[in-house]
Amino acid sequence: MQQKIINAAKLDIYLKGTQFCGVIQGTHRLAGNESVFTSLSPIDNTPVANFGKADSTEVEQVIERSKAAFLQFRTVPAPIRGELVRRIGNLARERKTLLAELISLEAGKIKEEAQGEVQELIDICDFAVGQSRQLYGLTIASERPEHRMMEQWHPLGPVAIITAFNFPVAVWGWNAALALICGNSLIWKPSEQTSLCALACQQLVEDASSTMAEIPDDLTAVLLGDKTVADPLISHRDIALVSATGSTEMGRTVSARVAQRLGRVLLELGGNNGMIVTPSANLDLALRAIVFAAVGTCGQRCTSLRRVIAHESIIDELETRLIKAYTSLPVGNPFSDKTLIGPLVNRAAVKRFQAAIETFQKEGNEIIYGGQLREDLGPGNYVTPAIGRQTGDSQIIGTETFGPLLYLTPYETLPEAISIHNSVTQGLSSAIFTSDLQEAEQFLGPAGSDCGISNVNIGTSGAEIGGAFGGEKDTGGGRESGSDAWKNYMRRATNTINYGTALPLAQGIQFDI
Repeated sequence: MQQKIINAAKLDIYLKGTQFCGVIQGTHRLAGNESVFTSLSPIDNTPVANFGKADSTEVEQVIERSKAAFLQFRTVPAPIRGELVRRIGNLARERKTLLAELISLEAGKIKEEAQGEVQELIDICDFAVGQSRQLYGLTIASERPEHRMMEQWHPLGPVAIITAFNFPVAVWGWNAALALICGNSLIWKPSEQTSLCALACQQLVEDASSTMAEIPDDLTAVLLGDKTVADPLISHRDIALVSATGSTEMGRTVSARVAQRLGRVLLELGGNNGMIVTPSANLDLALRAIVFAAVGTCGQRCTSLRRVIAHESIIDELETRLIKAYTSLPVGNPFSDKTLIGPLVNRAAVKRFQAAIETFQKEGNEIIYGGQLREDLGPGNYVTPAIGRQTGDSQIIGTETFGPLLYLTPYETLPEAISIHNSVTQGLSSAIFTSDLQEAEQFLGPAGSDCGISNVNIGTSGAEIGGAFGGEKDTGGGRESGSDAWKNYMRRATNTINYGTALPLAQGIQFDI
């Protein structure tokens, strides 16, 4: 398709002079072992580019250079580190359209959502700039006379960032902006699907720092390749924090290996997000929220809505309205202004989508709309979003299917609805639609939703930068983005200063010599 191609001049804006291991064949040198992988665009399954895979020697070299950069960068004042992030954000503003094109090309997002993702990068940069002057510690009352106790936060060390395909720019930004203002160096292993997006972001950093003498070389790096490229990062003792976004299975592997060396992890894993719709709900609002949360990004957000738990008195009406809404949703080329639903990321994702539908039906439940492969739209990975109605027991509902597959489940009482909602192993995002204050507060309270994000009369997707993002249970427990998530990227030091002439001991202990 004609609009898919990003011309050489645009690529040069991002890639010229970029320092990274694993590079585009024919544009720069290949990685040392000349191992090549090819990424396909989900739009039509044609190659985007050939990339060189970083080998183990290069990975080790990158870690060593990152450590050296950290030792220099950690003493740079935090507001100057914030200035670097401010420049990154400003360059992202200038290149917003071009970055969005790369996201659409590699991840298949429609134009509006791709633009929105770049805006997330811009927003977290703005947030982090302010945070760079607010890395606050505490002054703590000492029990000993003429003593002062305080708390400081110091840079942590080289941070490894491992990201998935579905937010190739924003999730890096959430981590990078905060890690940088906290004084850390970065090594990024992106999804093989979105290598160009990673190189474009790397170029933002390099251009932003080019006239800042305080910024060391090799402060950030990109390692291209499959999951084996990330293995040395996960196991290396010089990597102070591994921030990993992806599947629960991946998170278990990463956390276990990092735990063996007593390192730190920040995990953002799967979500199987639910929404309760009560009898008092505004169904017009609920309908809009359900449709966007369920089919936006073709259901490939970790916060995508998978389960609607609707009261038995309204579920039939809601079902009818959902089917009507789904029939009007245009599926197709993400570069088209008319498209609201782009493709799934690859053929494997299509197969998982189809297998989940088949399993749901075999369990005795009904697919009431959609689920077809849209071969009429060409060789891309296009499907019709599906709606399932639960009429019996189902195990597949407890599994996150990364695609536009929505399940409807009836309930009788609110405690039953909350129990159904909390019955899955994931705990990322949740919502309730109600006009009843008591129902809303019950859902938000300690006996309500067990997720890291709980909303009232808002859908499950579309979290804002200012709040901490993350979830519980199989979602991994990590928190990124706003609030005090910056503390993940720093080490805490408790200091006590004796400004007197005596040496009293804590707890009144007497030890005379």
